[in-house]
Amino acid sequence: MAESIVDRLGAAIPSLRRYARALTGSRETGDQYGATALEATLHSEDSISADESVKVALFRTFHLIWASAGAPVGDADSRLGSRVQERMATLTPNSREALLLHAIEGFDFPDIGRILMIDPDEARQYVDIARQEIRTSVLGTVMIIEDEPIIAMDLAAIIDDMGHRVTGIARTYTEAVELAGREVPDLILADIQLADKSSGIEAVQEIQSRFDAMPVIFISAFPERLLTGQMAEPAFLISKPFNDEQVRSAVSQAMFFSSTETLLQKRAESRRRGAAGPESPSADPGVPVVS
Repeated sequence: MAESIVDRLGAAIPSLRRYARALTGSRETGDQYGATALEATLHSEDSISADESVKVALFRTFHLIWASAGAPVGDADSRLGSRVQERMATLTPNSREALLLHAIEGFDFPDIGRILMIDPDEARQYVDIARQEIRTSVLGTVMIIEDEPIIAMDLAAIIDDMGHRVTGIARTYTEAVELAGREVPDLILADIQLADKSSGIEAVQEIQSRFDAMPVIFISAFPERLLTGQMAEPAFLISKPFNDEQVRSAVSQAMFFSSTETLLQKRAESRRRGAAGPESPSADPGVPVVS
């Protein structure tokens, strides 16, 4: 039986929600325009050309609606979200959109051209521009929470090649909290399920309750389970299996959204807090995590 347009749209919703959230800096705003785009695409099935996918049509409709409204951003979900919005304004128009579509959502340049209604070569140029602008971001330290040794080593190699320093690799909740206590990182890369059946999400929550907010990139084989709209969601989410480009893009953006001054202040505050002992959880974590 042929898959219906409803089924194909349904399969694309988690990806669109992730993209819209990253683009607007706000889950609420992203979902608002995503829902409008979904309804519009569903009622304009005849406008989808034979040589494109329903997913491409959905993303293009989202962009048409979002751009026609003035490409708005919503109230940031967190302090990190606020920095996202501020730094977005410094990037060349269309470059961040093209990079997200290519590196995170996996669209090729012809499809990016269809979504943004530009030439495929222009889409490639925008991706190159975004990469160059983001390369100017501050280098920092990264903690990896991952229980599979080969994956952990791959991540560490990518991070090291980018010029960042890996503070260590934790396989369990306890190891993660202890590692953060020895050296507070600027960024955390965290798997969801850990070796002792503990949760990477809970480990991140505990770390952020003890120290100042920091960007977090979650890694999951089932990202759709974290993008349901029913609970707080991660701002940065990579699907397993991942490729180098996805990791590099997510890490670069996370570091890009934290200025040098912010990172230095965070390090000083975190060291002071660590010396004084654990504090109560912050009411405004640096990045929303699934609870």
